[in-house]
Amino acid sequence: MAIFKIQKSKVSQISLNEQGFGSEFELRDLFADNLEEILGVRFLAKEYPTTDGRIDTLGIDENNSPVVIEYKWKENEEILSQGLFYFNWLVKNKKHIELLVVSKLGSNIKVNWDQPRVILVAQGFSRYVQAAVQQVNNVELKTYNYYGSDILHLESVYSPAGVKVNTGKEVQKEDKSIYDLNYHFGIATPELQKKANQLRELVLQLPSIEEKVGQKTGITYKTTKSFIRLEFRRTWIQLLLRDSSYKIDSQNLVKDISLNEWGYKGMVKFTAESDVDYVFSLIKASYESTL
Repeated sequence: MAIFKIQKSKVSQISLNEQGFGSEFELRDLFADNLEEILGVRFLAKEYPTTDGRIDTLGIDENNSPVVIEYKWKENEEILSQGLFYFNWLVKNKKHIELLVVSKLGSNIKVNWDQPRVILVAQGFSRYVQAAVQQVNNVELKTYNYYGSDILHLESVYSPAGVKVNTGKEVQKEDKSIYDLNYHFGIATPELQKKANQLRELVLQLPSIEEKVGQKTGITYKTTKSFIRLEFRRTWIQLLLRDSSYKIDSQNLVKDISLNEWGYKGMVKFTAESDVDYVFSLIKASYESTL
């Protein structure tokens, strides 16, 4: 993919900086220092000690779900197994994470363990890693390219569309794969479903977005960062946006919920009577804030 710089109507191609970052630590520190801007994840810790090794970066996303982030300077086969190792530690040590959240972000935030995440960042991933990751839950792959003129390009290579949970013979676990579109839309009345589908069709036309299902509480739409979340009720949808207000909101539909410290700061009550085009304009503003 070619990257071009435009100056005074003149176009020049920006070349890939083959040296990239000087070390894996430089890569980690850049992400850690700008975690919310790059990934939409609030920073908790870097080089966080576990019983065996250290997690590169720990964070919490806009849904208050914990996020493990691991980096590799180049392509590296070990990154998937390493990420899964730390994910296993994470879910077995929930109290450690909850205490860390309280110490860093305050006691108002309740950690959501519905869908913890692992984000793996590297210059590339082998076909073996890209195939294997499709058989596990909650893991995302992102590649980076570092260009001259200090430009960082981040691309999502793989993100699970939903969540599949394997159940053993002795221990029955909740099957989160049932939380698909039909599950969420089925909560609403037929009239609200029709309106929500119209809104969804507009959202899906936005470039380079992902639709994340498999969560009991709602549906999330994201670029590299989440920009909207739909949480269904029978007669209305709680529509969460990134910011507490938007200049284009002449009808003052957006309610400031920043005190909740959810990560999302604005909320719109979407009903069967809502103006789809107007609400979509607010969603688009939220989307553009992630670019």
